[in-house]
Amino acid sequence: MELNERQEKILKIVKQHGPITGSKIAEQLSLTRATLRPDLAILTMSGYLDARPRVGYFYTGKESEEVMSSKIRNIIVSDVQSVPILIKKDTSIYEAIVKMFLEDVGTLYAIDEDNGLAGVISRKDLLRGTMGGNDIEKTPVSVIMTRKPSITICYPNDLLIYAANQLIEKQIDSLPVVENHDGVERVIGRITKTNIARVFVNLME
Repeated sequence: MELNERQEKILKIVKQHGPITGSKIAEQLSLTRATLRPDLAILTMSGYLDARPRVGYFYTGKESEEVMSSKIRNIIVSDVQSVPILIKKDTSIYEAIVKMFLEDVGTLYAIDEDNGLAGVISRKDLLRGTMGGNDIEKTPVSVIMTRKPSITICYPNDLLIYAANQLIEKQIDSLPVVENHDGVERVIGRITKTNIARVFVNLME
């Protein structure tokens, strides 16, 4: 996050004189306490400053890169996951292609009769299915999908940085987010490269 000129001045004052009250900071800048309140709130929420009642503001010692790193490491999968697109494992390849096109996604998740995760279907899988001489209107996606235990999954409470590492290491486009219900892994979300990119953009802004 880029600080404005006044916020930089506040940081400098707190570094030199902290702990210091908001009133004293306002006095040094020849501004009112009310005028500074939004800037102090931003600096505190961003992790640059901390505040204690009857003591005042003090500098945390963190630079912008440290603040960013700290925030990223506290984000969990459930904070940013998006809605998964599910199909039955006996859905035809043709129907899966139509579904992927209409939903504008890169991955579909196939579920079994218990609504548990049965497989993952990527664009490459569907392309391979159309080129293999199959009757795509009759051939189910179960023939071409990636099955367990080759599926990489994540859980709602996993750290986002873990999910990001999995996407990079496995060179895949998305991870199904699952919850275990009486031994059945049900898909409740998905983590994609877009989800992760959006987090970084939001943090930078």
